[in-house]
Amino acid sequence: MINWLITGLSFFLIVSGSFLLISGAIGILRFPDFYTRMHAAGITDTLAAIAIIVGLMLLSNADISTLKLAMILLFIMFTSPTANHALAKAAQHGGLRPKI
Repeated sequence: MINWLITGLSFFLIVSGSFLLISGAIGILRFPDFYTRMHAAGITDTLAAIAIIVGLMLLSNADISTLKLAMILLFIMFTSPTANHALAKAAQHGGLRPKI
């Protein structure tokens, strides 16, 4: 019974992460300027990666692969928001203004 619940939760997390990736891609295509596109990509990319990696961690058998996935998760959680902030700061210093 527990295995069924863990598999179902893992499936839900992986599917919801995939949905977030697709919605972020649509946001990149549909939003009008650089900053809104970057926001759509940055937020959905981080949340989707977290959901997918946690779903994969639930499927792994608590071995070295779980530790590796946890390290990847920590790396993504620190680098993705930092990279988005640096990109926005570089665009602002480059003179790119948001559309109002």
